[in-house]
Amino acid sequence: MTKNDLVWLLAIFSVASVSIAQAQQPPKSPRTAYLTASAFSTMPARIEAFRQGLRELGYVEGKNIVIEWRSTEEKPDRLAALATELVSLKVDVIVTGGPSATRAAKGATSTIPIVMSTDPDPVANGFVASLARPGGNITGLATLAPELSGKRLELLKETVPRLSRVAVLGASTTPGNAQNIKETELAARAFGLQLQYIDVQAPKDMETAFRAASKARADSIIVLSGPMVNSHRLQIVDLAVKSRLPAICPWPEYVEDGGLMSYGPSLTDLNRRAATYVDKIIKGSKPAELPVEQPIKFEFIVNLKAAKQIGLTIPLNVLVRADTVVRSS
Repeated sequence: MTKNDLVWLLAIFSVASVSIAQAQQPPKSPRTAYLTASAFSTMPARIEAFRQGLRELGYVEGKNIVIEWRSTEEKPDRLAALATELVSLKVDVIVTGGPSATRAAKGATSTIPIVMSTDPDPVANGFVASLARPGGNITGLATLAPELSGKRLELLKETVPRLSRVAVLGASTTPGNAQNIKETELAARAFGLQLQYIDVQAPKDMETAFRAASKARADSIIVLSGPMVNSHRLQIVDLAVKSRLPAICPWPEYVEDGGLMSYGPSLTDLNRRAATYVDKIIKGSKPAELPVEQPIKFEFIVNLKAAKQIGLTIPLNVLVRADTVVRSS
Protein backbone atom coordinates (compact mmCIF):
# COMPACT_ATOMS: atom_id res chain seq x y z
CA MET A 1 0.00 0.00 0.00
CA THR A 2 1.41 3.31 -1.03
CA LYS A 3 1.46 6.43 1.07
CA ASN A 4 -1.20 8.01 -1.15
CA ASP A 5 -3.45 4.95 -0.73
CA LEU A 6 -3.10 5.25 3.03
CA VAL A 7 -4.01 8.93 2.95
CA TRP A 8 -7.11 8.17 0.88
CA LEU A 9 -8.19 5.37 3.22
CA LEU A 10 -7.79 7.59 6.27
CA ALA A 11 -9.80 10.34 4.56
CA ILE A 12 -12.60 7.92 3.64
CA PHE A 13 -12.61 6.48 7.16
CA SER A 14 -12.77 9.96 8.64
CA VAL A 15 -15.74 10.97 6.43
CA ALA A 16 -17.52 7.70 7.16
CA SER A 17 -17.00 8.15 10.91
CA VAL A 18 -18.44 11.65 10.81
CA SER A 19 -21.44 10.43 8.78
CA ILE A 20 -22.10 7.57 11.19
CA ALA A 21 -21.79 9.89 14.19
CA GLN A 22 -24.20 12.35 12.62
CA ALA A 23 -26.64 9.57 11.82
CA GLN A 24 -26.52 8.34 15.42
CA GLN A 25 -27.22 11.78 16.88
CA PRO A 26 -30.85 12.22 17.98
CA PRO A 27 -32.84 14.75 15.92
CA LYS A 28 -32.94 18.23 17.39
CA SER A 29 -36.09 18.80 19.43
CA PRO A 30 -38.25 21.69 18.21
CA ARG A 31 -38.31 24.62 20.61
CA THR A 32 -41.56 26.47 21.20
CA ALA A 33 -42.50 29.18 23.69
CA TYR A 34 -45.61 30.19 25.59
CA LEU A 35 -45.88 33.90 26.43
CA THR A 36 -48.62 35.41 28.58
CA ALA A 37 -49.34 38.46 30.71
CA SER A 38 -51.32 36.36 33.20
CA ALA A 39 -49.74 34.52 36.09
CA PHE A 40 -49.34 30.81 35.33
CA SER A 41 -50.80 30.04 38.76
CA THR A 42 -54.13 31.51 37.59
CA MET A 43 -54.40 29.37 34.45
CA PRO A 44 -53.35 25.76 35.24
CA ALA A 45 -56.18 24.20 33.21
CA ARG A 46 -55.20 26.13 30.07
CA ILE A 47 -51.53 25.18 30.40
CA GLU A 48 -52.39 21.52 30.89
CA ALA A 49 -54.75 21.67 27.89
CA PHE A 50 -51.90 22.97 25.70
CA ARG A 51 -49.62 20.20 26.94
CA GLN A 52 -52.38 17.65 26.35
CA GLY A 53 -52.86 18.92 22.80
CA LEU A 54 -49.16 18.43 22.16
CA ARG A 55 -49.22 14.94 23.67
CA GLU A 56 -52.11 13.98 21.39
CA LEU A 57 -49.86 14.91 18.47
CA GLY A 58 -46.90 12.93 19.79
CA TYR A 59 -44.96 15.70 21.55
CA VAL A 60 -43.82 15.22 25.14
CA GLU A 61 -42.25 18.20 26.90
CA GLY A 62 -38.65 17.51 27.84
CA LYS A 63 -38.50 14.45 25.58
CA ASN A 64 -39.03 15.53 21.98
CA ILE A 65 -40.08 19.16 22.37
CA VAL A 66 -38.74 22.06 24.44
CA ILE A 67 -41.16 24.67 25.80
CA GLU A 68 -39.93 28.03 27.07
CA TRP A 69 -42.57 29.29 29.53
CA ARG A 70 -42.67 33.06 30.06
CA SER A 71 -45.16 35.06 32.16
CA THR A 72 -45.03 38.67 33.30
CA GLU A 73 -46.60 37.53 36.59
CA GLU A 74 -49.03 40.46 36.45
CA LYS A 75 -46.38 42.98 35.39
CA PRO A 76 -47.46 43.73 31.80
CA ASP A 77 -44.62 46.19 31.22
CA ARG A 78 -42.29 43.16 31.11
CA LEU A 79 -43.96 41.68 28.02
CA ALA A 80 -41.70 43.39 25.47
CA ALA A 81 -38.53 42.25 27.25
CA LEU A 82 -39.79 38.67 27.54
CA ALA A 83 -40.74 38.60 23.86
CA THR A 84 -37.28 39.88 22.91
CA GLU A 85 -35.71 37.22 25.12
CA LEU A 86 -37.66 34.46 23.35
CA VAL A 87 -36.57 35.78 19.96
CA SER A 88 -32.94 35.72 21.10
CA LEU A 89 -33.40 32.04 22.05
CA LYS A 90 -34.35 31.39 18.41
CA VAL A 91 -37.48 29.44 19.27
CA ASP A 92 -39.35 27.85 16.38
CA VAL A 93 -42.81 29.06 17.43
CA ILE A 94 -44.20 31.53 19.99
CA VAL A 95 -47.64 30.73 21.43
CA THR A 96 -49.33 33.76 23.00
CA GLY A 97 -51.92 33.70 25.76
CA GLY A 98 -53.85 36.85 24.90
CA PRO A 99 -53.69 39.96 22.72
CA SER A 100 -51.22 41.84 24.90
CA ALA A 101 -48.72 39.01 24.58
CA THR A 102 -49.39 38.75 20.84
CA ARG A 103 -48.70 42.46 20.38
CA ALA A 104 -45.42 42.14 22.27
CA ALA A 105 -44.36 39.13 20.22
CA LYS A 106 -45.34 40.91 16.99
CA GLY A 107 -43.16 43.85 17.99
CA ALA A 108 -40.21 41.56 18.66
CA THR A 109 -40.23 39.50 15.45
CA SER A 110 -41.66 39.48 11.95
CA THR A 111 -40.16 36.10 11.05
CA ILE A 112 -40.72 33.66 13.92
CA PRO A 113 -44.23 32.16 13.65
CA ILE A 114 -46.68 33.34 16.34
CA VAL A 115 -49.73 31.30 17.35
CA MET A 116 -52.52 33.11 19.20
CA SER A 117 -54.27 30.81 21.69
CA THR A 118 -56.96 33.44 22.34
CA ASP A 119 -57.74 36.79 20.74
CA PRO A 120 -61.07 38.68 20.77
CA ASP A 121 -60.60 40.23 17.32
CA PRO A 122 -57.26 39.57 15.56
CA VAL A 123 -58.24 41.58 12.47
CA ALA A 124 -59.23 44.70 14.41
CA ASN A 125 -56.14 44.30 16.59
CA GLY A 126 -53.97 44.39 13.46
CA PHE A 127 -52.49 40.93 13.90
CA VAL A 128 -53.83 39.38 10.69
CA ALA A 129 -55.11 40.67 7.34
CA SER A 130 -58.14 38.37 7.49
CA LEU A 131 -59.25 35.24 9.31
CA ALA A 132 -59.10 33.17 6.12
CA ARG A 133 -55.66 34.41 5.00
CA PRO A 134 -53.65 35.90 7.88
CA GLY A 135 -50.89 37.04 5.53
CA GLY A 136 -48.00 37.43 7.99
CA ASN A 137 -46.22 35.47 10.69
CA ILE A 138 -49.27 35.33 13.00
CA THR A 139 -52.20 32.89 13.08
CA GLY A 140 -54.14 30.95 15.70
CA LEU A 141 -57.51 31.15 17.40
CA ALA A 142 -60.02 33.95 17.93
CA THR A 143 -62.39 34.04 20.90
CA LEU A 144 -64.80 36.49 19.23
CA ALA A 145 -65.68 37.69 22.74
CA PRO A 146 -67.50 40.88 21.61
CA GLU A 147 -70.12 38.78 19.82
CA LEU A 148 -70.94 37.01 23.07
CA SER A 149 -72.06 40.16 24.88
CA GLY A 150 -75.67 39.75 23.87
CA LYS A 151 -75.74 36.17 25.12
CA ARG A 152 -74.36 37.17 28.50
CA LEU A 153 -76.96 39.93 28.88
CA GLU A 154 -79.69 37.49 27.86
CA LEU A 155 -78.60 35.03 30.54
CA LEU A 156 -78.50 37.80 33.16
CA LYS A 157 -81.97 38.99 32.18
CA GLU A 158 -83.38 35.49 32.53
CA THR A 159 -81.62 34.98 35.87
CA VAL A 160 -82.13 38.27 37.72
CA PRO A 161 -85.72 39.35 38.40
CA ARG A 162 -86.64 42.85 37.15
CA LEU A 163 -83.15 43.45 35.75
CA SER A 164 -82.84 47.05 34.57
CA ARG A 165 -79.30 48.32 35.23
CA VAL A 166 -76.06 46.44 34.58
CA ALA A 167 -72.56 47.52 35.56
CA VAL A 168 -69.78 46.55 33.13
CA LEU A 169 -66.43 46.09 34.84
CA GLY A 170 -63.13 45.93 32.95
CA ALA A 171 -60.00 47.71 31.80
CA SER A 172 -60.47 50.06 28.85
CA THR A 173 -56.85 49.49 27.82
CA THR A 174 -57.34 45.74 27.29
CA PRO A 175 -57.33 44.98 23.55
CA GLY A 176 -60.81 44.05 22.37
CA ASN A 177 -62.72 45.60 25.27
CA ALA A 178 -63.69 48.74 23.36
CA GLN A 179 -65.46 46.64 20.74
CA ASN A 180 -66.86 44.44 23.50
CA ILE A 181 -68.46 47.47 25.15
CA LYS A 182 -69.99 48.60 21.85
CA GLU A 183 -71.55 45.18 21.32
CA THR A 184 -72.82 45.17 24.91
CA GLU A 185 -74.43 48.60 24.39
CA LEU A 186 -76.24 47.36 21.28
CA ALA A 187 -77.51 44.30 23.13
CA ALA A 188 -78.55 46.40 26.14
CA ARG A 189 -80.70 48.65 23.96
CA ALA A 190 -82.40 45.60 22.49
CA PHE A 191 -83.19 44.29 25.98
CA GLY A 192 -84.17 47.71 27.34
CA LEU A 193 -81.31 47.74 29.86
CA GLN A 194 -79.13 50.59 31.14
CA LEU A 195 -75.37 50.14 31.31
CA GLN A 196 -72.83 51.63 33.69
CA TYR A 197 -69.26 51.19 32.51
CA ILE A 198 -66.62 51.15 35.26
CA ASP A 199 -62.99 51.30 34.18
CA VAL A 200 -60.70 49.18 36.36
CA GLN A 201 -56.99 49.59 35.67
CA ALA A 202 -55.46 48.15 38.84
CA PRO A 203 -56.39 45.84 41.74
CA LYS A 204 -56.79 48.89 44.00
CA ASP A 205 -59.67 50.02 41.78
CA MET A 206 -61.79 46.93 42.47
CA GLU A 207 -63.44 47.98 45.72
CA THR A 208 -64.13 51.46 44.34
CA ALA A 209 -65.74 49.89 41.28
CA PHE A 210 -68.13 47.75 43.31
CA ARG A 211 -69.03 50.68 45.56
CA ALA A 212 -69.82 52.72 42.44
CA ALA A 213 -72.00 49.91 41.09
CA SER A 214 -73.91 49.62 44.36
CA LYS A 215 -74.33 53.38 44.67
CA ALA A 216 -75.77 53.53 41.16
CA ARG A 217 -78.20 50.72 42.09
CA ALA A 218 -76.86 48.24 39.57
CA ASP A 219 -78.82 44.98 39.56
CA SER A 220 -75.92 42.88 38.28
CA ILE A 221 -72.41 42.98 36.82
CA ILE A 222 -70.73 41.82 33.63
CA VAL A 223 -67.01 41.23 34.04
CA LEU A 224 -64.92 41.77 30.91
CA SER A 225 -61.80 39.76 30.26
CA GLY A 226 -58.24 41.03 30.70
CA PRO A 227 -54.94 39.92 32.27
CA MET A 228 -55.23 42.07 35.38
CA VAL A 229 -58.92 41.34 35.94
CA ASN A 230 -58.49 37.61 35.35
CA SER A 231 -55.54 37.43 37.72
CA HIS A 232 -57.60 39.02 40.50
CA ARG A 233 -60.77 37.03 39.99
CA LEU A 234 -60.83 35.89 43.65
CA GLN A 235 -61.12 39.52 44.71
CA ILE A 236 -63.93 40.09 42.19
CA VAL A 237 -65.83 37.01 43.36
CA ASP A 238 -65.48 38.09 47.00
CA LEU A 239 -66.63 41.65 46.29
CA ALA A 240 -69.61 40.40 44.27
CA VAL A 241 -70.75 38.31 47.23
CA LYS A 242 -70.26 41.14 49.72
CA SER A 243 -72.16 43.53 47.44
CA ARG A 244 -74.83 40.87 46.76
CA LEU A 245 -74.50 41.57 43.05
CA PRO A 246 -75.08 38.73 40.57
CA ALA A 247 -72.12 38.68 38.18
CA ILE A 248 -71.55 36.89 34.89
CA CYS A 249 -67.90 36.38 34.03
CA PRO A 250 -66.05 35.38 30.86
CA TRP A 251 -64.27 32.22 31.97
CA PRO A 252 -64.97 29.06 34.06
CA GLU A 253 -62.13 29.81 36.50
CA TYR A 254 -64.29 32.53 38.06
CA VAL A 255 -67.02 30.00 38.89
CA GLU A 256 -64.48 27.47 40.10
CA ASP A 257 -63.31 30.16 42.54
CA GLY A 258 -66.84 30.82 43.81
CA GLY A 259 -68.35 33.11 41.15
CA LEU A 260 -72.01 32.92 40.14
CA MET A 261 -71.96 32.36 36.36
CA SER A 262 -69.67 32.28 33.36
CA TYR A 263 -70.32 32.09 29.65
CA GLY A 264 -67.76 32.08 26.88
CA PRO A 265 -65.55 30.03 24.61
CA SER A 266 -63.79 27.10 26.25
CA LEU A 267 -60.27 28.32 26.95
CA THR A 268 -59.06 24.78 27.56
CA ASP A 269 -60.35 23.76 24.14
CA LEU A 270 -58.69 26.77 22.49
CA ASN A 271 -55.35 26.05 24.14
CA ARG A 272 -55.56 22.39 23.19
CA ARG A 273 -56.24 23.40 19.59
CA ALA A 274 -53.30 25.84 19.64
CA ALA A 275 -51.06 22.77 19.76
CA THR A 276 -52.28 21.76 16.29
CA TYR A 277 -50.89 25.02 14.88
CA VAL A 278 -47.55 24.38 16.55
CA ASP A 279 -47.46 20.92 14.99
CA LYS A 280 -48.29 22.21 11.51
CA ILE A 281 -45.68 24.95 11.69
CA ILE A 282 -42.99 22.57 12.95
CA LYS A 283 -43.79 20.38 9.94
CA GLY A 284 -43.32 23.29 7.53
CA SER A 285 -46.64 25.13 7.20
CA LYS A 286 -46.52 28.92 6.96
CA PRO A 287 -48.64 30.98 9.42
CA ALA A 288 -49.72 33.25 6.54
CA GLU A 289 -51.53 30.30 4.96
CA LEU A 290 -53.11 28.83 8.11
CA PRO A 291 -56.62 30.31 8.64
CA VAL A 292 -57.49 31.71 12.05
CA GLU A 293 -60.02 29.39 13.66
CA GLN A 294 -63.06 30.46 15.68
CA PRO A 295 -64.43 28.86 18.86
CA ILE A 296 -66.34 25.62 18.41
CA LYS A 297 -66.99 24.91 22.08
CA PHE A 298 -68.76 27.28 24.50
CA GLU A 299 -69.44 26.81 28.20
CA PHE A 300 -72.22 28.11 30.43
CA ILE A 301 -71.55 27.35 34.09
CA VAL A 302 -73.76 28.15 37.09
CA ASN A 303 -72.81 28.02 40.76
CA LEU A 304 -75.82 27.34 43.02
CA LYS A 305 -73.73 27.83 46.16
CA ALA A 306 -72.80 31.34 45.02
CA ALA A 307 -76.46 32.04 44.20
CA LYS A 308 -77.48 31.02 47.71
CA GLN A 309 -74.84 33.32 49.22
CA ILE A 310 -76.45 36.37 47.60
CA GLY A 311 -80.04 35.22 48.08
CA LEU A 312 -80.70 34.52 44.39
CA THR A 313 -82.79 31.65 43.03
CA ILE A 314 -81.64 30.46 39.61
CA PRO A 315 -84.72 29.77 37.43
CA LEU A 316 -85.10 26.20 36.15
CA ASN A 317 -85.10 27.35 32.51
CA VAL A 318 -81.61 28.80 33.09
CA LEU A 319 -80.30 25.73 34.91
CA VAL A 320 -81.31 23.36 32.11
CA ARG A 321 -79.20 25.43 29.68
CA ALA A 322 -76.05 25.16 31.82
CA ASP A 323 -73.25 22.86 30.72
CA THR A 324 -72.16 22.53 34.33
CA VAL A 325 -74.01 23.24 37.58
CA VAL A 326 -71.89 23.64 40.71
CA ARG A 327 -74.01 22.63 43.69
CA SER A 328 -73.67 23.49 47.38
CA SER A 329 -71.34 21.26 49.33
